[in-house]
Amino acid sequence: MTEPDLATLSPDAERMWADIMELSSIVDDASPGWSREVFSEPYKASREWTLARMRGAGLETSIDAAGNIVGRLPGLDPNAPSIVTGSHTDTVHSGGRFDGIVGVMGAIEAARTLQESGTRLTSDLIVVDFLGEEANDFGVSCVGSRAIAGVLEPGHLQRKNRDGVSMGDTMAAFGLDPHAAVSMAWNPRSVKSYIELHVEQGPMLETAGNEIGVVTSIAGIERLMAVFTGRADHAGTTPMDQRADALIAAAEAILTVERVGCGAPVHGVTTTGKIATGQGAFNVVPDSSTIWAEIRSIDPSWLTGARRRIAEQIATDAAKRGVGVAIDLLNDQDPVPAAQSMQDTVAAAAGSLGLNWAAVPSGAGHDAAHMAHLGPMGMIFVPSRGGRSHCPEEWTDINHLRSGVQVLAATLMRLDQA
Repeated sequence: MTEPDLATLSPDAERMWADIMELSSIVDDASPGWSREVFSEPYKASREWTLARMRGAGLETSIDAAGNIVGRLPGLDPNAPSIVTGSHTDTVHSGGRFDGIVGVMGAIEAARTLQESGTRLTSDLIVVDFLGEEANDFGVSCVGSRAIAGVLEPGHLQRKNRDGVSMGDTMAAFGLDPHAAVSMAWNPRSVKSYIELHVEQGPMLETAGNEIGVVTSIAGIERLMAVFTGRADHAGTTPMDQRADALIAAAEAILTVERVGCGAPVHGVTTTGKIATGQGAFNVVPDSSTIWAEIRSIDPSWLTGARRRIAEQIATDAAKRGVGVAIDLLNDQDPVPAAQSMQDTVAAAAGSLGLNWAAVPSGAGHDAAHMAHLGPMGMIFVPSRGGRSHCPEEWTDINHLRSGVQVLAATLMRLDQA
């Protein structure tokens, strides 16, 4: 393979930084941090902004049935399979300015960098802003990348939020075509590879002083919702051993979730992210409660066993308290290893640029996990200050962003010549 001329790659980090800051101004002013949740009005406005940015970068743009914003930089050979990159621009509630956004703005900047250096790839370069990567009220994450990969199912469209509205109806109200979205999968033969630039969202790179992370695997995610049904009684007159307290059963379940996570042998974590109860009062024994939890690991056998142990223990403990429980298990994604060829390509690109890099797993979910269905997948991480993410304090320094885009552009050139 001919060595790419890396000396021609000079991304404009200040331009990219300005893009990130401008996009971060399109948020829900009524919410803390930088909130731009999927299907919201701020998200709708930000998509128009992103579409205009892609066009301004010389990309041919379109929006597909699932709402993905797709930009194309034509290559020399229209029959060659495409190289795909991108990420997402939606956020969690009270989120940050870098998670996902760096992958989209970095991909746009890489496309600009290639054009400004006079580099023309043989393959088309496809830049995607995937719709709705973050988990939503329907319990479905990565909506857009699932659709492209052919793993968005009719059952996903039927899932309902707390108001009883289905995801399919919500997508339609947002101007999308949910029925077409479940049948619009790309042909794997049309994709040469997929590479995603992302902030690490953890502390490993910063702690070790590394500038680039070469992702080895993306953690699998199992989600669990447990609904506890007890009996309302007078809090002053009902003896402790005669209660069916749904809230106590839920609290015990939360500790079970934590205990299983603490026993993970390698890379495994568990989190209860939310608890809700009925109307409640000081003097009433709670008769209903619900928890939402998840389990993550790059080890598929531990992940499966942990899900089973948690569900069985929750059911056993609730029964001892005379509380009924209905457990809904949702597999968000299985662990997905990055292709070894992609890891090697990213590492070689970072090394050729004189950057310190390390092999790291990803505990977070990404659109890349679904794009792996279409071809070799890889990810590039840049450090997150203090390992903070999914919060307003999320931060990545501009010099790390510059390094990330340099590695992305160099990786694109290497993939094109492979």
